[in-house]
Amino acid sequence: MGEVHFYHLTRNPLEPTLATLLGKCLDRGWRVAVRGTDAERLKHLDEALWLGPKDGFLPHGVSGGPHDARQPILLTEGTATNTAQVVMSVDGAELSAEEITALERACILFDGQNGEAVAHARGQWTALTGAGLPARYWSEETGRWTEKASKNL
Repeated sequence: MGEVHFYHLTRNPLEPTLATLLGKCLDRGWRVAVRGTDAERLKHLDEALWLGPKDGFLPHGVSGGPHDARQPILLTEGTATNTAQVVMSVDGAELSAEEITALERACILFDGQNGEAVAHARGQWTALTGAGLPARYWSEETGRWTEKASKNL
């Protein structure tokens, strides 16, 4: 059963945090889908990933290309077609409990400065932990990622 990790972004923007998490997933040999809600936003993330991180390369593509199934990291608005073991939700993209149970991990990254994003993430926490999924909540408020809560572990 997949575990859900919630990342409450309060200090760093999405792009460097996402790049760090993607690098860790690739280090574990996991294929990843980054699920968003807006094609333009995914194009922006695509560009940001090509420009960084400075100490590594993150091979990826945006869905709709000829080699989606071969992408180690696929940015998509829908279901991943790259046999992802991890799905990272950005900008409020939905993840179902059923989907997460088939994954190694799901990550929900949300902007702590956006009240709507925080409320949406709280709703996701309630729904997913209520479905019995193991979950961890991480905060960077101290400048380092710290686990602040967990449930169903």
